[in-house]
Amino acid sequence: MRDDRDDPFGDIFEEIERMMSEMTGAGAGGDAGFAGETHVSVYEEGDTLRVVADLPGVDKEGIDLQCDGTVLTISAEGEGRRFDERVRLPVRVDEHSASASFNNGVLEVTFDAVEPSADIDVE
Repeated sequence: MRDDRDDPFGDIFEEIERMMSEMTGAGAGGDAGFAGETHVSVYEEGDTLRVVADLPGVDKEGIDLQCDGTVLTISAEGEGRRFDERVRLPVRVDEHSASASFNNGVLEVTFDAVEPSADIDVE
């Protein structure tokens, strides 16, 4: 029979667990939010920009999207958790061209990229 008091790594593992709980908010008695459960990827595909976000435990009705042409703000709420992410887009987009779908916890938003500004020659 092993005595836990003889475990030389016990204190280290307890400290790691405490630090992880603080980082995710789980140890504070509060809500941990989505913490490491979410992932957002941005893909440039020719004249189209596609943003894909994993939102586990969220219903479609709990998602709010806002875009100003350079930043996409994703707010989502579900199962007692809240997620707010501001995604800086790598190119300017036409926010009015946006289309979004949500299936099995995966949000996909597509935009038409805007042509870069034209150079103006000074004569």
